[in-house]
Amino acid sequence: MDKTLYLVAHPLTEEYGTGDLPRMHVNLLSDTVTKPSTAMLEAILMAEVGDDVFGKDPTANALEQYAARLFGMDAAVFCPSGTMTNQIAIQMHCDDLTELICDETSHVYQYETGGYAYNARAAVNLIKGNNGKINADQISDAIKPNRGWLPKTALVVIENTSNKGGGSYYRLEEIYPIRQLCDERGIGLHLDGARLFNALVETKEKPAQWGALFDSISICLSKGLGAPVGSLLLGKASFISQARRYRKVMGGGMRQSGFMAAAGLFALKNNIARLSEDHHRAKKIGAALSEKSFIKTINPVMTNIIIFELDESYDGDRFVEVLLQHDIAASAMGKYLIRMVTHLDLDDAMIDYTINVIQRLRPTDLK
Repeated sequence: MDKTLYLVAHPLTEEYGTGDLPRMHVNLLSDTVTKPSTAMLEAILMAEVGDDVFGKDPTANALEQYAARLFGMDAAVFCPSGTMTNQIAIQMHCDDLTELICDETSHVYQYETGGYAYNARAAVNLIKGNNGKINADQISDAIKPNRGWLPKTALVVIENTSNKGGGSYYRLEEIYPIRQLCDERGIGLHLDGARLFNALVETKEKPAQWGALFDSISICLSKGLGAPVGSLLLGKASFISQARRYRKVMGGGMRQSGFMAAAGLFALKNNIARLSEDHHRAKKIGAALSEKSFIKTINPVMTNIIIFELDESYDGDRFVEVLLQHDIAASAMGKYLIRMVTHLDLDDAMIDYTINVIQRLRPTDLK
């Protein structure tokens, strides 16, 4: 279970060392901590709204149509969270006595409260991938034979980028054989694309290319894209029509949701290209961490997530506490595992300050 120590506000008067950068708050807990920009707030205030449950909110409709066109898919439905969009998709794809296949670190398995079992009454078949990524050969080996005492494999879930994989990402050529296998075996393919755009700015691939390969796609608007709340589920028109019923029964039917949809629409139109800045800053922090003797391993920093493991002589919670003493917030994902995430509310000065603190950390500071 993740144990996170949250940033505690207090007066900042001390300088961290003579001639160094002044102390500042640096929140690296997640890319979900961002606040709307002035321009996004203006879009929210100016949004035209109606009742979305009746399909009468023009801004929510515009967001859904824009996203569907972007991915070359029929339709989309706006939901409060990525957990809801993933859980709706799993319920849609999985009948009773079926299972889904995913990597053992997947968000749908680790961080959605066992919703696959609670909501869909489905089993889960876990694969040990490579930094959160699985391949067609592994999936093929995991598919259950048709036996009366085994659940039927109904769905494969891919996560891009992989959260616990340290922001690792797939390329299209890795998905093609998975899509072919799913077609051959009559299995659905769902993309948990909470941070998909982080992958796309690195690979230069197009959303429509990904839309062509999946039966359903979930994208999050409130992570790197900076909206305050909301995710989208995309798929065929008939799939999304039924998904709205699942959204309603799960309590996700919203009224004047256009205010939040306006933020999501602004994010899709304005905040994708700049994700590369987050990646550059994450790599700088990763490089500084890699030079410290008390760090055992660090995942390749590919996007905006930095995951590293401390030597067993040190404690993850203590490391987080020490950072917090310098007003840098990070999260412990296990006894020795630490995560940092860059996002649009950070700037170069904050990154330089973080690196300055990391460079000055000594093993004795962590005891």
